[in-house]
Amino acid sequence: MKTHTVGIIMNGVTGRMGKNQHLLRSVDAIIKQGGIQISPNERIMPDPVLVGRNENKLKALTEISSVKKYTTDLDSVMNDPQYTVYFDAQSTLRRFDAVQQAAKAGKHVYCEKPTAIKTEDAYKLYEICRDAGVKNGVVQDKLWLPGLLKFERLKENDFFGDILSVRGEFGYWVFEGHSVPAQRPSWNYRKEDGGGMVVDMLCHWRYVIDNLFGPVKRVSCLAATHIPERVDEEGKPYKCTADDSAYSTFELENGVICHFNSSWNVRVRRDDLLTMQVDGTKGSAIVGLRDVWIQHYGNTPKPVWNPDIQQPIDFFEGWSKVPEQETFDNAFKVQWEMFLRHVVLDEPFRYTLLEGAKGVQLAELGLESSDKRQWIDLPDLKA
Repeated sequence: MKTHTVGIIMNGVTGRMGKNQHLLRSVDAIIKQGGIQISPNERIMPDPVLVGRNENKLKALTEISSVKKYTTDLDSVMNDPQYTVYFDAQSTLRRFDAVQQAAKAGKHVYCEKPTAIKTEDAYKLYEICRDAGVKNGVVQDKLWLPGLLKFERLKENDFFGDILSVRGEFGYWVFEGHSVPAQRPSWNYRKEDGGGMVVDMLCHWRYVIDNLFGPVKRVSCLAATHIPERVDEEGKPYKCTADDSAYSTFELENGVICHFNSSWNVRVRRDDLLTMQVDGTKGSAIVGLRDVWIQHYGNTPKPVWNPDIQQPIDFFEGWSKVPEQETFDNAFKVQWEMFLRHVVLDEPFRYTLLEGAKGVQLAELGLESSDKRQWIDLPDLKA
């Protein structure tokens, strides 16, 4: 068996997302499955080292995974030729310097989003990696969720006809901490620490919309801070300086209209924490993270408005659940495998840091739209 060993610097994996999705459910899972099989006698095997500022947290990760190497000295592994890939899951404000250092050291770069707070910085990171000749990628995990993949199958079979509009609902109630402890970190609600719903989620909506429905042409967004005070991890009240909700409308180049409500202040009465209703001339779908419900033109009811009588139509009855026709792997792991194949085999990988910059651009222009209370066009970001 020929093995292509890929040394990976994993920086920032002591956080929730880095630990659970990237270390345990992706890289460690790949190691435990015996690597990425690329032929009967050939495989790719990750060889990671964990990097962070807290040695105790790093050591704890080695006790629950098959990864045993760790360090608090980033420079030492950046200068080690054994490691050819740098992965960054740090908080957003720490990302620019580390990715720049990695590219200058000749490391291939894979990182979480948002890649920066400002479009100028995010695009600069793309240019730095491009000019250094290193492969680069940004995490765009939602594209490989089972629900979104099922939607893609429906679209491939022309279930929708012409897609007209998309209505996305995302979020849940994040407790403020005054009585019930918060279930998200406090920095998410401080602008000075890189927090904010617009910065967080419009980066996601950019790649979801661009890839599933069409390129975004312009944005109208209203950002709001509904809860002015929360309680941090030490039990101390703090002022919320970042937006906790975003009400956004996107006009696409193909004429499709997408509207996404994103909020940490909403109680869920829908099928999942994220749902998208996609309406087309032939059919509609409710797309969740894992499940999809569909209604075709032929079984669409014909309601008549009459508020004086009990509604005779059960509007839930006419929808059917898309059956399980495929087996889906963890979405983060799927993209990790794609990126490692890109590094070793030079297979195509279009989810570069340019795509990351596009996400940051939409978030930044969304905030500008909110400040100015107007539609904002999206300039083209050139490769």
